Amino acid sequence: MVRLMTAKVRLFVEHPLGAGQPVPLTREQAHYLFSVMRMATGGEILLFNGRDGEWRAEITEAGKKAGTAVCDTQTRPQTMPPDLWLLFAPIKKARTDFIVEKAVELGVRRILPVQTQFTNSERIRQDRLQAHALEAAEQCGALFVPEVAELVRLDRLLADWPEARGLLFCDEAEAGSRAAALAGAPAPAAVLIGPEGGFSDAERKRLGGMEQTRVIALGPRILRADTAAVAALTLWQAQSGDWA
Repeated sequence: MVRLMTAKVRLFVEHPLGAGQPVPLTREQAHYLFSVMRMATGGEILLFNGRDGEWRAEITEAGKKAGTAVCDTQTRPQTMPPDLWLLFAPIKKARTDFIVEKAVELGVRRILPVQTQFTNSERIRQDRLQAHALEAAEQCGALFVPEVAELVRLDRLLADWPEARGLLFCDEAEAGSRAAALAGAPAPAAVLIGPEGGFSDAERKRLGGMEQTRVIALGPRILRADTAAVAALTLWQAQSGDWA
């Protein structure tokens, strides 16, 4: 019988998980558990790795620079988010962090920052955003941490776009119009959110010429990029994803 979840700390680990499996804790995890959370041996935590579900584990070794936890009971079997990608043009640091965080919470499989003609930010810290995605997954109860890809030019990404993956182009120029809704766009799919300056005419033409593209409107008002990402993912999840 699976016991009720009592552990309050969740950690993502790379190590395999299973009944009786010892799991080494990294230096950062040991610092968080034993210095920040003031936990000790005998304490319970939840572990997940994106493959083996979520497990309750007991801390058996607690040190300043390392530690060990041993898996006891699986609290949830592994599930995967829908095969949905989020493509977005990076904006200011805090708002880019917000987009990554909410994409994880809302349930996406992959996050792809794209460089458009009007993108304000020309570089990102992929490692920092990946760490932010991991932290969001730990906090929101997700069983999977989506990959945050390196920044790529939009035209290069579209040149190799998968034939079977739908592309929902959220065009701010369609605000208030009767552009296609999100209904009927099941996975595999991707949502594309533009930069603060919008898309160029050349990008609109390129996107409009692709068979996989559906131009959609996100209501009667022009949304900020971070708001648009949340709105589009929410609408897709409600109609075609694991919320439906």
